[in-house]
Amino acid sequence: MRHALMVGDFSKATHLSVKTLRHYHQVGLLRPAEVDPGTGYRYYTPDQIPTAQVIRRLRDLDMPITDVKAVLATPDARTRGALIAAHLDRLESELARTRSAVDSLRDLLRRPAAAPVEHRTIPACPAIGITAEVDRADLPAWWQGARGELHAAVQAQDLDPTGPGGGLYAGGIFQDDRGPATVFVPVAGHVRPIGRVEALVVPAAELAVTTHHGPLADADLAYGELGAYTARHEIGVAGPLREYYLRDARDTPDASRWVTEIGWPVFRADADDAADNDNSDADTATDTDADVGHGTGA
Repeated sequence: MRHALMVGDFSKATHLSVKTLRHYHQVGLLRPAEVDPGTGYRYYTPDQIPTAQVIRRLRDLDMPITDVKAVLATPDARTRGALIAAHLDRLESELARTRSAVDSLRDLLRRPAAAPVEHRTIPACPAIGITAEVDRADLPAWWQGARGELHAAVQAQDLDPTGPGGGLYAGGIFQDDRGPATVFVPVAGHVRPIGRVEALVVPAAELAVTTHHGPLADADLAYGELGAYTARHEIGVAGPLREYYLRDARDTPDASRWVTEIGWPVFRADADDAADNDNSDADTATDTDADVGHGTGA
């Protein structure tokens, strides 16, 4: 074969190792132009160098071999461009998730002093809400959609909000990765059930409450503080965890300015005495080893 390159020279010309070229041959991504049946030596042509260069760049971008094959096998330039663009979009999404995780870790390492924990007696209140069994992985998307649907119903039915919207999250969401969740808006007025939206009464509760500032993805820090606090004082009881969204995406797109109150159900022997004791005792939760999670940011 004229102008043939042995595998070593082809490796130097393309910056693909001999081992990599052997692998690409085995998986059918880049076959040699000829293989000597007696010696097994592989030979490539100069015309294969541009193909090898494209393969190297696509693989440097972590494109799976099956997708690289699809790009090389597609004669239409527009289709090839669409395949490459789709992979680049996936890389951008992964990069955004990585950046978010890095920022979250940095915030954890330089976290401010823990927010104070206070006890509250929450009375029952009528509300408009949406309840569903939700997988933990689907919770952020479900939460966002349900919240939007609720506020649209409040406006359409001319209801008067009587407090900030909130959410109730059963322990099974964190323990078993699936469980019942409710988002609600306390309202005055007659609620007309429609679709997923229904009238409900948010139950009364005794809660240990702390305030989380920032995106909900980092609210596990506040949950950890509450879990440690209730464990130290041996006051935690069964019941859904509770969130109140004092400032969220409806108020500002800047997630660093969001404010969420988080409540953990507790037992209080005497609510009045407990309130007095809490006001005089500036005990704050600083441990984060409790096995807890977060309803909307998990």
